[in-house]
Amino acid sequence: MTIVYITGGAELLDAVGPLWEKLNAHHAARSPHFAEQYAVRTFAERKADLFKRPKSTLFRVELARDTEPDHDIGYCVSLVTEDAGVLESIFIEAEYRGQGIGDTLMRHALDWMNSHNVSMKRVVVAVGNEAAFGFYARYGFQPRHIVLQQQ
Repeated sequence: MTIVYITGGAELLDAVGPLWEKLNAHHAARSPHFAEQYAVRTFAERKADLFKRPKSTLFRVELARDTEPDHDIGYCVSLVTEDAGVLESIFIEAEYRGQGIGDTLMRHALDWMNSHNVSMKRVVVAVGNEAAFGFYARYGFQPRHIVLQQQ
């Protein structure tokens, strides 16, 4: 196993699609209230939502690829907006977790945000995925708000 990291901008979003679908299925399986919405959400819709952001938004996409065999095994999508750095989405294939790949993606994303002098960084964690809190806490993220939603 040899892991390489490929970094770019919005032009790499399509490569994220298959892995995002797995993350979306993960959320659907764990969501106590919105599983059906996750189940019908497509990557095309998610991608369109990302491009609805102001033109001043900066995109960073990083893929983690196992070169033996050659396939993508993780990704991180980060944004810099007018008011914050945003960890938009991160996912690592289950069999590759615990090997430091998520750590590498997080450190790279946070370094990129810092290089743009953001004053605040945020990540949104779906209800049902609270197990991810420990991962994010290692980088200084703590829960601040709980948003209730009706749909």
